[in-house]
Amino acid sequence: MRRSTRERADDASRLLELITIDSEVCHGKPCIRGLRYPVDMILTLLSAGMSGEEILSDYDDLEPDDIRAALAFAAHLSRVKQVRAVVS
Repeated sequence: MRRSTRERADDASRLLELITIDSEVCHGKPCIRGLRYPVDMILTLLSAGMSGEEILSDYDDLEPDDIRAALAFAAHLSRVKQVRAVVS
């Protein structure tokens, strides 16, 4: 059964709630569920070719939704309207 666009958007919003930013954890970097797993680490592992299953087997306290949350967060950040140079 195909899910509607609205259902997918709701799922992405739910996943984004798993991303926490706390100045006391990993110097305020976005992390998974308040754990010391920065989103950028998960994305780096995925981009290096690790599968979600490999990551989950290496890090016992991560769950499949945590991997999807990291991807949803990256997708959310990539939705920029315009990029401007800060330093010229």
